[in-house]
Amino acid sequence: MQRRLQTLFQRKLKVSLLFLLLLALLVHLAMDLALPTARRPCGCNAKAPKASVVLSSSSMLAGPEKLSLRILQDFSGSNGSLEKSSQVQRAGRAGEPEVWRQHGEGNAGQTAGSKLAALFEHPLYNIPIPEVTETDKLFVVNPVEKFSLRSSGSDEWVSSSKAETLLPTGKTAYDTYPTWLKFHVGINRYELYPRRDPLMPTLLRDLATQRIVSSVQKSGGTQLKLIMTFPNYGQALFKPMKQTRDQETPIDFFYFSDFERHNAEIAAFHLDRILDFRRIPPVSGRLVNITKEIRDITTDKKLAKTFFISPAGNVCFYGECSYYCSTEHALCGKPDRLEGSMATLLPDKTLAKRRSWRSPWRRSYHKSKKAEWELNPNYCAQVRETPPYDRGHRLLDLIDMTVLDFLMGNMDRHHYETFEKFGNDTFLLHLDNGRGFGTHSRDEPSILAPLQQCCSIKKSTYLRLQLLPPHPSRLSALRREALATDPLAPVLAEPHLQALDRSLGKVLAVVGRRLAGAAHPDKVLVDDIGSRV
Repeated sequence: MQRRLQTLFQRKLKVSLLFLLLLALLVHLAMDLALPTARRPCGCNAKAPKASVVLSSSSMLAGPEKLSLRILQDFSGSNGSLEKSSQVQRAGRAGEPEVWRQHGEGNAGQTAGSKLAALFEHPLYNIPIPEVTETDKLFVVNPVEKFSLRSSGSDEWVSSSKAETLLPTGKTAYDTYPTWLKFHVGINRYELYPRRDPLMPTLLRDLATQRIVSSVQKSGGTQLKLIMTFPNYGQALFKPMKQTRDQETPIDFFYFSDFERHNAEIAAFHLDRILDFRRIPPVSGRLVNITKEIRDITTDKKLAKTFFISPAGNVCFYGECSYYCSTEHALCGKPDRLEGSMATLLPDKTLAKRRSWRSPWRRSYHKSKKAEWELNPNYCAQVRETPPYDRGHRLLDLIDMTVLDFLMGNMDRHHYETFEKFGNDTFLLHLDNGRGFGTHSRDEPSILAPLQQCCSIKKSTYLRLQLLPPHPSRLSALRREALATDPLAPVLAEPHLQALDRSLGKVLAVVGRRLAGAAHPDKVLVDDIGSRV
């Protein structure tokens, strides 16, 4: 009798479970039929591999609205709707920077008759790069490559074949890629982005206006930086404002104890373009709402604990870092609006490895000790015999970076990076420029040590520098025009702009003296252009 009752109970339980499953299925079908057509996902290739894996996904899936695996797989379909929704939000947003509504096609912020546009038309700014082959591209689009999440639940994307330089975009049309992904796809052995990059205005606009869906602190570093994530899966590095534009670094400050300046990152990007190096990822200024765009959406528990309201009623936070992360150095809004720089992140290192190189002219970072290059006037001879400076153009590329740093007044160039895929035959990445533009009343001659000690510079670099001083194309005027397009304009105080002309004159004077005393001028001006101009 007892066994018969158990059997009967089990049958009833199975029937009940089956009924509940059928009911759930009917509810889902009813919801699908009732879903408005406008809100249904647009048709796309559901089997297309995910293009969003270029991102470092530590914060992508940790936002307040967690992105499902299906959204990441159906990348081409979801991207379009996200883009449209963000555009609608931007169109109706009060206070959107007027400069973005004035942008046209071509180079960012350039208009007919501009000095900057005229400069970029010069033959020296139109020297062709070598033909880019498949092996010269950072990413090779591979429709076969499949990516998936780790079974452990980690947010890190991994490749089934561990092919770290294959971009898993599948058959997804290039036109559907968000701008940040097109930027990543365009990186090659010879340039970070083209001279006449049609993506640049859109990419800079996205940095300044895209809705922020996640905000977490970047690990490491001496000062606080945040990683911001956008609805189209793009990410940017946010450096907040720490001091006003007219403040100069006190003369008694060591270079390693100086603040990192948000406006220096913006100004460095535009200066890098004017010099035709194009080795700094695009940077735009932005006003951020600390409450809505950082505090309320952060999933970083350590960061969340550092928010407070100041006695003046402003929203403040300080995060965790090696220096300047305390209530005494808190970042405060007015009352919750804070300006900063938004720099496009490079492809994640798991997909495009980068190698970090210690600069031969690295400073000692000690209050009393000096580096070897400061004591040995023949130091460059040792460098020329040391790989990778003993062949190729690596040393000349480093001298290019020296010129950039001197014009900015940046003494904090201890390392630089390259994409590992390209070996030694590629450009240097000019990253982390926040300690530039700290002083305008004086120059730091020691920054030019590589140029002075090695007595060499690229012919193309020197000729482009010579284009800048004569009126009306003074470097300060070109910089003023380039920076006028940024939402935080004026990015630099006028004394900093005028100091650029003085600094440029000193660079040209150093090269001029080396040429005047050279038995072989071709060793001072190393020909890297031949008959291409």
